[in-house]
Amino acid sequence: MSDNETVATEPLEVVAEVEAISSVLPECILLVEHFRGDLRLTVERAEIANVCKILRDSPLCQYNLFSECLGVDYLDKFVTHRFEVVYNLFSVRYEKNGITVGHNKRVFLKVRVPESDPVVPSVTSVYPGASFPEREVFDMFGVKFSGHPDLRRILMSDDWIGHPQRKDYPLGGERVQFPNGKFGPAVSEVPVQHPGESYHGKTGDVKGEQHLFDQHAPPQPQIAPATPNGR
Repeated sequence: MSDNETVATEPLEVVAEVEAISSVLPECILLVEHFRGDLRLTVERAEIANVCKILRDSPLCQYNLFSECLGVDYLDKFVTHRFEVVYNLFSVRYEKNGITVGHNKRVFLKVRVPESDPVVPSVTSVYPGASFPEREVFDMFGVKFSGHPDLRRILMSDDWIGHPQRKDYPLGGERVQFPNGKFGPAVSEVPVQHPGESYHGKTGDVKGEQHLFDQHAPPQPQIAPATPNGR
């Protein structure tokens, strides 16, 4: 969002989604915003699963599709929290037994997560499709999801140190060997040279990494020397 773009805060009573949530959880909604035609609701962290259930089941909402959830690291921007988890829900319109279901609209839910207690209730009991996205947020940002049926890393290896999408994550790495003879960067507690620049000298390998590329390079075509008569 650019500096000249604004987010409009709407009165609670004019939004159908807010009406549905407030009728069950009156003190749950912290902020209501509209931006580029999308509705954004910041809700209490402890109630996120209940809010999702309300938005899924309420006839006013019918948010029947869990699109994604993602993490945001604001680092030191806010005093009250460092992270946010954002949920993207969509109300798909279709016909079921001759009845139109869904409203063809989208809502974003946000919860604020302090660094001192980076735990959010899992919404997998409401949307089973949230399982892998929640694992990715846990892997990349270190935010845990209580009640998740299988919370573990999904992109990085189980013994990986740190969470790569945190803003204070060191841009460093060391060469490690993966299956099939492939090499890639892993992090250590001590930042080292960025793997995107050069591996030379990182692990005591005085040859650098060129020999790794040489041994996997495709063979060069052999051209026979010309004979004296040109044939």
